[in-house]
Amino acid sequence: MKNLVGACVFGQSGGPSAVINSSASGVFTEALKQKNITAVYGAAHGIKGVLDENFYDISQESTEELWLLRNTPSSALGSVRYKLKDPKVDDSDYKRILEVFKKYNIRYFFYNGGNDSMDTCNKISKYLLASGYDCNIIGVPKTIDNDLYGTDHCPGYGSAAKYVATTIMELNLDATVYNVGQVTVIEIMGRNAGWLTAAAALASAVGGCGADLIYLPEVPFDLDKFIDDVKLATANNNGKCIVAVSEGIKDKSGAYISEVLAAASANKDNFGHTQLGGLAASLAALVKEKIGCKVRPIEFSLMQRCAAHLASAVDVEEAFQAGQLAVRAACEGETDKMVVFDRQLISGVYKCVLGLMDVALAANTEKKVPKDWITANGAGLTKEYIEYALPLIQGESKAPLENGLPRFAKLAKILVPKK
Repeated sequence: MKNLVGACVFGQSGGPSAVINSSASGVFTEALKQKNITAVYGAAHGIKGVLDENFYDISQESTEELWLLRNTPSSALGSVRYKLKDPKVDDSDYKRILEVFKKYNIRYFFYNGGNDSMDTCNKISKYLLASGYDCNIIGVPKTIDNDLYGTDHCPGYGSAAKYVATTIMELNLDATVYNVGQVTVIEIMGRNAGWLTAAAALASAVGGCGADLIYLPEVPFDLDKFIDDVKLATANNNGKCIVAVSEGIKDKSGAYISEVLAAASANKDNFGHTQLGGLAASLAALVKEKIGCKVRPIEFSLMQRCAAHLASAVDVEEAFQAGQLAVRAACEGETDKMVVFDRQLISGVYKCVLGLMDVALAANTEKKVPKDWITANGAGLTKEYIEYALPLIQGESKAPLENGLPRFAKLAKILVPKK
C-alpha cells in the first residue's frame, strides 16, 4: 500500500556473514531519508526483538557508525533462529506481533536472512493482511549458503567464497612444502547445497594451488570411491592431496557421511556410546586407516562466515544496495516481496540488476548447485561454475584500521522505551 505513514523495523536472522551489516546500513541510511517513515527501529535478535518489544532507536546512532556497518561483520543487532508456527496451528506469536506493530505504529518491516527468514516475512505479511492491518513487508536476502531460490546469488556468498578460495590456496602452499606426502581434508559449511565448498575450485582455476578433490552434497558420496580418488591423486602428486568436502555430503541412501562414519567408529565412551566427531576428522581417520599416509583434518567452522578482512567489494556494495532497494520499494507501496539479484553481461562485463520477487517463492526452498556444473567424476567443478563465481569475489572493501586493527562499527544501541 502506498503512502503509509509510520515507523519501520529492521531485523536480522539466521547465521551472520561478512556483509549482513552492509544491508543494515543500506536499510537504515535510506529509511532515515524517507518522509513517510516516522521512526527507524532495529529489532534486537530478529523477530524475538519484535515479540519482546526490544527495539533500538536508530535515529540516535551517528552517521559515521551507520556507515562503518558496511564493513563490520556478524549481526550488529543480534541474530536469532526462531521459526514461527503455522498460524492455523498456533497464532499466539502473530497476535503479539500485530499488537506490537499497532502499539508502535509500525508500517514497514524489513527482515534480513535466508530461507526461514523469508518464510517469516511471508507468514507475517499474510497474517497482517488477513487482519486488515496495513504494513509493507520486504525480505532482504542473506546467506553464505547461496541457496535462496529466485535470486542469481545471495549477499554474503561472494565474501565467504573468497575466504574459502584464498584460505585453500594458503593451505595448499603450507601442506605441500615438505618432501613427504600428506593428505589434507578440509570441511566446509553446506548441509544440503554445496555452493560454498564449490568455491574451492576457484583456488585451482585462478591461483593454481587449490583442492585436488571437491565433494558436494548434490552428488551421492561413496566411501570406497573416495579412497580410490585419494590414492589416484596422491599417486599423481608426489603423495600429496588436498580434499575439500561439504559438511552435508550423504551416501546414496541419503544418510550423512559424518553419521555413517561415527556409527562405524571404534571410538566409544565409557558407556559404549559412539563418540561423534567432525566430518574432516572422520574422513582423515579413514584415509589413515586405508592408505596409511600422513593426514591432517581442518574444519573452517565459523571462520568462513564473517571473514570481513577478505570481503568482496562486489558483495559489500550489492548487500548495501539490497537494503536500500527494500526501503524504497516498501515506500512505493510494494509488500510481501524479497529483493533479488539478476545477473547481466553487458559487452562481457558483469552487472547486477536488483528487482523484487514474491517472498513466498523463496520461503523454505533451496537452490542447489546445478548437476552439470559438477564434473563427471563427482569430485570437481566445471568452467561454468568458475564463470559464475568469479565476478562475485572481485575487489576489496575493508574497515579502516585503528592501531593496525579494523575499526568496526560500535552502535550505541539505545533502547526505545516500551509503551
